Amino acid sequence: MLSKLEMTESIIAAKLAKGTTWAAIAEAAGLHEVYVTSACLGMNHLDKGSAEGLCSFLELGPEVVEALLAFPHKHWDKTIPTDPLIYRFYEAVNVYGETMKEIIHEKFGDGIMSAIDFTMDIEKIPDPKGDRVKVTWNGKFLPYKSW
Repeated sequence: MLSKLEMTESIIAAKLAKGTTWAAIAEAAGLHEVYVTSACLGMNHLDKGSAEGLCSFLELGPEVVEALLAFPHKHWDKTIPTDPLIYRFYEAVNVYGETMKEIIHEKFGDGIMSAIDFTMDIEKIPDPKGDRVKVTWNGKFLPYKSW
C-alpha cells in the first residue's frame, strides 16, 4: 500500500499533468474543496465512492484509492512554521487566540470549538486595493461537562 506521502505525491503529479484545480478534483469526489484537498494532502480520508471518483478523474490507480481510504495519522510539527502563508495563520492565532477564546466563552460558556464536526470555506473577495482572503471556520461548540 502507498504511504500517505506517496499518495500525495501521486495526486499532485496527476493534478499538475492534467492542469486541473482542487475545486474540480473535489467535484469529481463529490465533496467540499477544502476537505478533499486535506484528504489529498494526507490529513483526512475519503469513502470508497469519493476516492474512486477522484482517482478516475485524475486517472490514478487502485493503490491511490486504497491510500485515500486509509485513516490518517493527524500530526503536525510543534515548531513555528516557516512557510509564509501558514505562518500568518499561526501568527493570527497567537495574536487573536486569547481574544477568540474570551469571546467564545462569553457567548457559549466553557468549552471548545470542534475541529472534527467542522467545515471551512476559503473565498477570494475582489477589492480595488488588493484582493482579500476570507477564511470561515464553522465548528460545533462542545461544552465541558462537570462530573
